[in-house]
Amino acid sequence: MEIAPIDGAGGMTLEIKEATKEWKAGIFRPVYVLYGKDRYRMKQFVEALIDQLLPAEERELGIVKFDMSETPISEAVAEAETLPFFASRKLLLIRDQSVLAAGGKEGGKIDHQTDSLFDYVKQPCESSVIVFQVYADKLDERRKVVKKLKEQQALIAFPELTENELILWAMKHAEKQGRHLRREAAEMLLTRVGTNMQQLAMEVDKLCLHAGPDGTIGELTVDKLIATTVEEDVFALIDAMASLQVERALKLYNELLLRREEPIKIAALIARQLRIMLQVKELEQQGYSPQQIAGQIGQHPYAVKLAAEKARKFSVAVLGLHLNRIAELDYEMKTGKMDKILGLELFLLSLAVPA
Repeated sequence: MEIAPIDGAGGMTLEIKEATKEWKAGIFRPVYVLYGKDRYRMKQFVEALIDQLLPAEERELGIVKFDMSETPISEAVAEAETLPFFASRKLLLIRDQSVLAAGGKEGGKIDHQTDSLFDYVKQPCESSVIVFQVYADKLDERRKVVKKLKEQQALIAFPELTENELILWAMKHAEKQGRHLRREAAEMLLTRVGTNMQQLAMEVDKLCLHAGPDGTIGELTVDKLIATTVEEDVFALIDAMASLQVERALKLYNELLLRREEPIKIAALIARQLRIMLQVKELEQQGYSPQQIAGQIGQHPYAVKLAAEKARKFSVAVLGLHLNRIAELDYEMKTGKMDKILGLELFLLSLAVPA
């Protein structure tokens, strides 16, 4: 199994290529700390490690799982210190958002005695490998155990891939299957599917199956096989009305209704997109970079890029006005004061009218 490469997040951060090279030489570190938002590549890393570390017949007894929201870290450490039975090695998979993560609490419902982990890291058991899966952007480097793990180059960052990296990854994923995914087709795929790598992988696999060996996947194939999402159609709705493409916008709206999408749900998605556009616009005016904006509003940089492109057609004041209008419409639709289908259609038409 090949894992998409990433750059190290610092001089004391382990890189995936280095780790996999060590595995092939039969070298396994006693502790790995995987952290970041990209759970797909994190899962790939763990699966590749299992393939290298344990024969298939030993995996049932050789893999032990813990969740730090349910179990004290001391229990996991005690398990790591225990010699494996009926297996050559023992692999401990620890899901954690409290022991090592920034913002995590050592106290709370479970009393995590992190000193036991610190002592273990200094003298680990040779027959055990511990893998922490930390679903957080950062680790709490104030904690001495994190500092110790960093010194030992046990940390591996899994940040979200950028738009260009996702496109290249999708193209490479198709290439591994003997297919050629054109860049413009990969761009369309990303627009339709979003940035979730698990979903992207599934859709690329579907396109490859359709293309056949040595096949080429273009935009027409993506358009034919990959359905648009409601969120994408809503974005297209807003864009069409802002560009005075009234006929196209109403056609998109009617297609959503034919798919039996609830007008109240469509209105909520419109409000969400307008809110993101307003936040992006305001932060851009304050001099924030796209990466900083993504961190501030909790969106992927690619989603920020799309929102910024659409927001250029509106002023901050107009976006605020439309948000107020959609809030009023939501109330009127839910209380029966306004027919849902007609009310939303009138709102869409208002987007094309100067404030």
